[in-house]
Amino acid sequence: MGRLETMCRRICAAVLAVVVLAACSSAPGTAPGSGASSAPPPSGVLVLYDTTGQFGDLGELYAVQAGNLASHFGAWEALPVTRYTAGSARRHRLTIYVGSTYDEPLPDAFLADVAGGAQVLWLGANIWQLIGRYGGTGLQSATIDEAAVTAVRYHGTELTRNPAAGAMVRVGIAAGADATTLADAVLPGGAVAPYAVRVGHLTYLTEVPLTYVTFDDRYLILADLMFDLLDPAAPQRHRALVRIEDVGPHSDPAQLRTIADYLAARNVPFAVAVFPVYDDAGGVYSGGVPAHKTLSGAPAVVEALRYMVERGGALLMHGYTHGMAGAKNPYGVSAEDYEFYRAHVDADGVVVLDGPVPDDSAAWALGRLAEARKEWTAAGLTPPDIWEFPHYTASAADYRAIASAPGIRARYEQVLYFSGVLSGAPAGTRSVSQFFPYVVDDAYGTPVIPETLGNVATQRFNQHGVRLGADLLASARRQLVVRDNVASFFYHPFLGLQYLPELVDGIQQLGYTFVPATSLL
Repeated sequence: MGRLETMCRRICAAVLAVVVLAACSSAPGTAPGSGASSAPPPSGVLVLYDTTGQFGDLGELYAVQAGNLASHFGAWEALPVTRYTAGSARRHRLTIYVGSTYDEPLPDAFLADVAGGAQVLWLGANIWQLIGRYGGTGLQSATIDEAAVTAVRYHGTELTRNPAAGAMVRVGIAAGADATTLADAVLPGGAVAPYAVRVGHLTYLTEVPLTYVTFDDRYLILADLMFDLLDPAAPQRHRALVRIEDVGPHSDPAQLRTIADYLAARNVPFAVAVFPVYDDAGGVYSGGVPAHKTLSGAPAVVEALRYMVERGGALLMHGYTHGMAGAKNPYGVSAEDYEFYRAHVDADGVVVLDGPVPDDSAAWALGRLAEARKEWTAAGLTPPDIWEFPHYTASAADYRAIASAPGIRARYEQVLYFSGVLSGAPAGTRSVSQFFPYVVDDAYGTPVIPETLGNVATQRFNQHGVRLGADLLASARRQLVVRDNVASFFYHPFLGLQYLPELVDGIQQLGYTFVPATSLL
């Protein structure tokens, strides 16, 4: 499925020695006082992002990701930091600044509002500009450090970090300072250094944790800190989802019934992702004879789907054909192919995303949805109101089309975002895939139900390695650091019950409760 494709801008190899803000109150600059005010209480979240430099377009992608997480707690808006105006931070419950460009020119008005006590979550670079203008005590030094940090500790859990994410800002905390270290980076050799620090109303992370993200990643710290800043009274709650994946007219009804019986016996609600038309134009799995199957022409599969619903299953719409009939994209078989985006396999066996399909448009995407609904109806089934893009991949136009479609109330997936999505002119030149540990209302305008663990894969395929039950359970264990999270995986029915009991038992033993996906909306 989707994986992060964007690359982090390495901050700088040079070492800086600076004095870092501690209490937002000291010289050399003087921060403006709050004073009495009759202004309305702050609301919503403001996301500020960098736009300059060679990789300035990455700033918008980071802003989208941060805003998506913030959407779990309410409305958000995004703005290039260079367009900040005085007082904006104080009019918002939280301001998130994503420092992705080294020495982005930050407006004096923004620095003054941060120093004046506005609640701010600052990620990554340019903290030295705040320090230079409004220095303080507490965090006594900061350096740009290229150490290959591979782990970050948070609430007693060691989370992973890909060292390819690049440099971080190393901060030192003065003895007795009014500062709290929230997470520690584990340095080569085993020593630790502050990774996340809170000083007054400023929460600072020493990098932008939105690159090279995995299910076990330090990204989970950012997801959980949103509760600290936007819903501190939220109780601990850990829910789980299971989705039976890539079900179509070609599926084995007996396998579907077996899985439904097992999950029903365990009182585990589940979702079933269904596409209604199957094509194997080259006869890859039918001895060279082209195969075309429809849900309406597969009554045994339809009855198995009804059986699954009777036992706690909820059907969702997983595209129309999960492929491109008559064309390899990249293999030429439904369920293996992309439907809403072009792809090929390169000489190293890696799937490469090429761009939107020919004639891609909102009208085209809505046409696929309409044809899918017709086939569901022809099969005697009610078209579902939850959608999942095949292989979690589509163009921005397709995402927005589905978001606008009457009768679709949510998507259930990881999501691909493109440069320009905030400005209204998305392009396929740079993209990033994001998963969410809780429901969000994403930048395309649809509630998104989480998928956070991936799936069992018994052999390496393309760029995706082997991933067994123990790997999914290890990720679910790490994801417990998010105080109100959803551990969500998908499972292919051709695996039978070989791995499903291990996953259900293991996730429940970790303290998760399986719930219907629709209960999250």
